Amino acid sequence: MRITKYTHACVRLEHDGRVLVIDPGTWSEPRALAGADAVLVSHEHTDHVDVLRLAGLGVPVFVPEEAVLPDLAPLPVARVRAGERFTAAGFDVTAVGGRHATIHGGQPDCANLGYLVADEIYHPGDSLTPPGRPVRTLLVPAQASWLKLTEAIDFAVAAGAAQVFPIHDAQLNERGLASVNGWFSETVPGYRHLAPGQTA
Repeated sequence: MRITKYTHACVRLEHDGRVLVIDPGTWSEPRALAGADAVLVSHEHTDHVDVLRLAGLGVPVFVPEEAVLPDLAPLPVARVRAGERFTAAGFDVTAVGGRHATIHGGQPDCANLGYLVADEIYHPGDSLTPPGRPVRTLLVPAQASWLKLTEAIDFAVAAGAAQVFPIHDAQLNERGLASVNGWFSETVPGYRHLAPGQTA
C-alpha cells in the first residue's frame, strides 16, 4: 500500500487503483484529493476537514457519528461510531476511540475517531487512543496544543509498529521540527519523517 503524507494531518492511501484520503484539512494541499474514491474525517476541526473542497468531490465522506458538520449535508456522508467496521474505497476500516484529546479544562470536547485501515495502518486523529491491536504502520501526532512530546513518544513505542510516520506537524517551524524528529528518531524504532508530498 502506498502512503503519501500531505501537510499537517492529511494522508493519502493508494492500493490497486483505489484512493482513500484521511483528514484533508484547510492546511493540506488540494492535490491530496485528486482522484479520491472516499474520505475519512477524524473530527470537525478545520485543520482536519476542508468542507468547501469536499463539497465538489462527490465521493463518500465518513465522519464520526456525533461530528457537527452541517455544511456536509448535501454530500454522501456516512456517520460512523467507535468500534464500527466498514468499507471505504474498497479498504476495510475500523473506527477507534471516540473523543478529541483535552487541551485545557475539558476543552475542546468533540467526537474524534482514529481509523485502522486494512488492519495495518492507524491514523488516530487528534487523540492518542491506541489502535487496540498490532499495526504495521502508525501515524503519530508530532505536535499539538493538546500534546506533550513524551506522550506521543510513549504512544508510538507502545504501538510497536514497524513504520512510524509523523502527522499533525504544520505548526512546527524548522527548528521545532528538527527537535521533534530528533527525539522520535532516538526513541521510536522504525520512525521516519515524511515531508509533505513524500511517499512511503
